[in-house]
Amino acid sequence: MTDFTLEDLADTIALRARSEDPSSYTAKLFRKGPAKCAQKLGEEAVEAAIAAVQGDRAGLVGEAADLLYHLLVVLEVSGVSLDEVKQELGRRTQQTGLEEKAARNPA
Repeated sequence: MTDFTLEDLADTIALRARSEDPSSYTAKLFRKGPAKCAQKLGEEAVEAAIAAVQGDRAGLVGEAADLLYHLLVVLEVSGVSLDEVKQELGRRTQQTGLEEKAARNPA
């Protein structure tokens, strides 16, 4: 078990996103703006889904890490904090998933 958390990753991304370090992938991606960050998030989501369907456990682990990283980059470039997302998840868990979904999409 690791002590590394998503909060640690979000903090690292926030620090590197605004750095002038030419060797920082995060800074380079951040400078390209929300559209490029979102594109990379989508690509990683597809790659994770493919790995899952193929039963590629190791591939899924790697792609899931990429997906979480790129999600946190998109949140950072969009000015949304991980805490906001966690609060929303907490709110949603106060009811069943089907109840929560129905409340968002009344028929």
